[in-house]
Amino acid sequence: MPSILGIVIGLALVGALMIPLERLWPSVRGQRLLRRGWKGDLVYWLFTPLVTRAVTRFVVGALLVIAVAIVAKGATVQSLMQGHGPIGQQPRWLQAIELLLLMDLVGYWTHRWFHGGWRWRFHAIHHSPIELDWLSSVRLHPVNDLLTRIAQVAVAVGLGFAPLVLAGAAPVLTLWAIFIHANVSWDLGPFRAVIASPRFHRWHHTSAEEGRDRNFAGLFPFWDILFGTYYMPRHAPTRFGVDDPVPEGLIGQLVWPFRSRRNEEAARGVGAQPDGERTNPPSFPPLPPVFRPPHGADIARSQRTPGRAFHS
Repeated sequence: MPSILGIVIGLALVGALMIPLERLWPSVRGQRLLRRGWKGDLVYWLFTPLVTRAVTRFVVGALLVIAVAIVAKGATVQSLMQGHGPIGQQPRWLQAIELLLLMDLVGYWTHRWFHGGWRWRFHAIHHSPIELDWLSSVRLHPVNDLLTRIAQVAVAVGLGFAPLVLAGAAPVLTLWAIFIHANVSWDLGPFRAVIASPRFHRWHHTSAEEGRDRNFAGLFPFWDILFGTYYMPRHAPTRFGVDDPVPEGLIGQLVWPFRSRRNEEAARGVGAQPDGERTNPPSFPPLPPVFRPPHGADIARSQRTPGRAFHS
């Protein structure tokens, strides 16, 4: 488990890298360094690694122990983490590449799942910053983190991968997740459809209708291209946040997803909606048949319109 001192040092180092990038290449010009909500996000920088990730590790570990006891006679959690079956016999470097692709694919679908129904109230916490930058990347409800990690570990371990092979890459992946939230205008040029960029992910966070419920991948945008949710117009988003009445502050945001929407709307004098449903339901495009990428005509049309655009 990380120490408070380690987190503070890490925060200072990341800030020393991200703040100059945001000053030199801002996506939203004029956004203040100490923007709205920065104090709450600073609290999350302690809460997420010390509490949220600790809870996630404990629950995932407990579920692995239970799984071993039920279905894997003679195995141990440690042996499962080292890999098993034909996939576990592959070279570690090959497993690492495959795991990156697999974890991002599972992350894509769990992320998309969190954009609907009762799950949205937990995920809305992450989308609630009105002004977005690198500091807001760790604003995350524990339930959101827990269910995502359970899905990813269950698929990886079930197939035989050795999740420990990604341990060395974890710091890089964490830094990249922080980077793509930054108030930076970069879209990575010719690699924009291969590796997630700040421009790509900030469109996911926009409150504007044109970009809502798009760009779910955390690392590889080609999953969004494959499943019809890729959106990269030439201009950058400027509006962020959610329509839902997410409260300010850590405690309020931890409790809010569990509160009844009917009670909230009755208190505000608004007609009741089904508990947990989004104020604005997700508007996913239809999936391509058998999950095939958009064919050439769709891509060409997207280049001419402000819809699902492939920015060149």
